[in-house]
Amino acid sequence: MIARALRDAGFEVIYTGLHQSPQQVVAAAVQEDADAVGLSVLSGAHTTLFPLVVQGLREAGLGDVTVFGGGIIPESDIPTLEADGMARIFTPGATLADICAWLEAELDAREEHRAPES
Repeated sequence: MIARALRDAGFEVIYTGLHQSPQQVVAAAVQEDADAVGLSVLSGAHTTLFPLVVQGLREAGLGDVTVFGGGIIPESDIPTLEADGMARIFTPGATLADICAWLEAELDAREEHRAPES
């Protein structure tokens, strides 16, 4: 649903499917020259998998890629995930509109930060 909502909002979306390893996610981000990576997990493995993706992106030279995630994630885990490099965690109840608006603002701010000064 999130991938479809982001696509419908005008983002280019590459959906890699279910059950991807962190290494597969990183490889896809490298291949597609991604600006952002969205992760979803319902298994409870977010404290292991999300940091592995962030670390893999850094090791691949893509430390500036915005990584966000969601799923069944306890509020108490969010500060740790953010400290590990996650830009944002969306929990159940987040609206598709909120996610799209946040990502658009996040990527716009990143582009403004990268733009050379005149």
